[in-house]
Parts: sequence; structure tokens; C-alpha cells
Amino acid sequence: MTEKIRILQLGPLAGSPGAQERLESLYDVVPLWKAEDRAAVLKQEGPAIRALVTTAVRGCDAATMQALPQLKAICSWGVGFDAIDVEAAHQRGIQVSNTPDVLTDCVADLAWALLLASARRVAEGDRFVRDGHWGAVHGGFPLGRRVSGRKLGILGLGRIGSAIAKRGEGFGMDIRYHNRHARTDVPYRYADSLEELARWSDFLVVAAVGGDGTRQLVGQAVLHALGPEGTLINIARGSVVDEHALVQALEDGSLGAAGLDVFAHEPKVPDALKQSGKVVLLPHIGSATVETRADMVGLLFDNLRSFLATGKVVTPV
Repeated sequence: MTEKIRILQLGPLAGSPGAQERLESLYDVVPLWKAEDRAAVLKQEGPAIRALVTTAVRGCDAATMQALPQLKAICSWGVGFDAIDVEAAHQRGIQVSNTPDVLTDCVADLAWALLLASARRVAEGDRFVRDGHWGAVHGGFPLGRRVSGRKLGILGLGRIGSAIAKRGEGFGMDIRYHNRHARTDVPYRYADSLEELARWSDFLVVAAVGGDGTRQLVGQAVLHALGPEGTLINIARGSVVDEHALVQALEDGSLGAAGLDVFAHEPKVPDALKQSGKVVLLPHIGSATVETRADMVGLLFDNLRSFLATGKVVTPV
């Protein structure tokens, strides 16, 4: 019987049924998240570890890498890598892989679910019917907002942002975007600043990467520019939006509505957002479909298998 290769795992693959069991059947897994004394486990196991598995949320910091002198690959489950110190990894010659592309469509679909739910008051309407108010409340159900033919602004026209824009075309929307740099391969107009884009937009969708470079990029000025009839949708990272400013803007009416799948301090969500009738809230489920989670796991395993066989990951960051 061939001896299993020993790998370190920083957090469980809890988001896809059977994934953790599959990993443990193929490799000799050291589950660091279960350790009572993390430092002791790293000291004991560190010298022999060449590859580790983590998730986009769990990440991997420079201190952990420092404790693993033979580490050459960090294979992450998820598209985001802001929780991984990629710079420190590259300085040490450690490859970092994520699972891009396979979740693009499902995250874009969810952005649209939030956009439609916010505009047409879907969650509010569901509660209205369940609570027995239909036909019993004077004045009936409040009006929503039309989506077709409106103005769609996108912050971050990468893979997911582009998929969101493509769906917007089907709704006959006017589409503009803001990136660090304008693209020459898309038909959409570029906005020189995020405030300019927000001022123009009816719906502003946040699809930018997380990390220090985008932290609280959507702040008070941007939210006020979006305005009392505007809607913010965030399916990227909670860190990109100034959550305190968002709560204030919703409470004082300077922002019309929001649809949120991500938050600044997950799983904690401010009570003000939970209690607001202007917000649709989801528990970070952009990639949470049976099909996408299976594809993400498959790509994670492809990266790990490829590195151990050839020394190269399939989808390097």
C-alpha cells in the first residue's frame, strides 16, 4: 500500500458535502484547526509539510508560512485570496492557487437575485403574505422599482463583474463600470471615479476584490452619490463597503436600498441591517450551489494533485 502524502489543513472543507472525507481518504491530513496547541503542531509537523489546504475565508498568514520551511504550495478553496498573504508567499517562492471561473456564473446569478429582490421588494413581499397582511392592510403592498432599462454600475469588471454585466444586457440596461484601469475589450463605458459611477447609477454592484487596496472603498461619499433612489448590491467582500456609513445612509434616507451577501465581520451582522426593511440579507452564499461547490472542490483537488505530481499548480494567483 502506497503511503499517503502528509499535508497541512488550516480549516475544514465544510461548504461541500463529502469534500473533507475525500481529502482525508487521499492524503494524510494534519487538521490544524482542531489543535489545542497550534504552535506545538506547527513545530512538530512543519519541517515536513510541502503543501497546505485552506479556504478563502480561513486564508494563511506569513507567520504560518514561516513555521513551514519546506512549504511550496498553498491550495485554497474559493476565489478570494485577500485572507492569504500572497506577497509573503511569493517572496518565499510558495505557489498560491484558488478556484476561479467555476463560481463566476453562480455568484453573478446571486447578484441578480439580490438586485431583483431589492428592487421588487421580494423578501418584504414574502413576509407580507406569510404574516397575513395581504388584503388586511389598508393601502396594500408598497410599490417597488423597475429593473429593465435602468442604469447598472459595476465596481470591478473582472470575471464576475463581466458576468453580471452580461446579464444586465438581457434586461436592456445601460451599463458602466469603474476599475483601477479602463478596459479596451468591453462595450461598456468607463467611469473615471467611483463617485461618478455611483452618481450615474440606479443600481451599483460591488464585484471588486477584497484586501487593503479596496478596504471601505464604498464609503459615505459614494453612498450619498448613489442617492435616495439608488440601490447597493454587494457580492464581493464586506470589507469593500464602509458598513457603518452604509447603516447611516439607509437610516437617514440618503441611500434607497441594499442587497448584501457579505459583511464586514461575518457572521456578525449589525442589528440595524437586520431590522431595516430596506435591506435584503443573505449568509454569504454566492457560490453555494451543489454544482458550483462540486466544481470548486474538483479544482482544489486538481491544484493539489498537480503540484504534488509536477511541482506546479493549475490556477496560480
